[in-house]
Amino acid sequence: MNIVVLIGRVARAPELRFIPYTGMAVAKFTLAVDKEMSKDKKQELTSQGKQTADFISITVFGKQAENCANYLAKGSQCAVHGRISTGSYTTQTGEKRYTTDIIADRVEFIGAKGQATSSQQGRSVQPDSSFFDEFPDEDNDIFQPVDDEDIPF
Repeated sequence: MNIVVLIGRVARAPELRFIPYTGMAVAKFTLAVDKEMSKDKKQELTSQGKQTADFISITVFGKQAENCANYLAKGSQCAVHGRISTGSYTTQTGEKRYTTDIIADRVEFIGAKGQATSSQQGRSVQPDSSFFDEFPDEDNDIFQPVDDEDIPF
């Protein structure tokens, strides 16, 4: 079974391209996934200038690719569900190189409120209180507007 689930931060903003003839969208980006280690070990490696995360290449196709390109930016947190894909190629100097990528089936945008990307800043959704006026009077009392401060995420 070839299944991968990763949670990390976007290290390089997605690059969107389209496949010739089919027009299918393809987005590629790099996801930084923290290595599991103690706080002391992480501080030690950081002070030595060593990496405390793995940088994993992600490839996404179709509508998900377009969404990634539009809504993910460097530093955004996301979860990726997909499969490992390996390959190889030969450089111009004749050297053989091996690649490992994740082909994502699903990408979920996660993170705390207020961590909007630059393309999302300035846009906010406010509840429309007139929405509740459309319900009959006897049902109005079951719907209560929720203040943004009461939402746990």
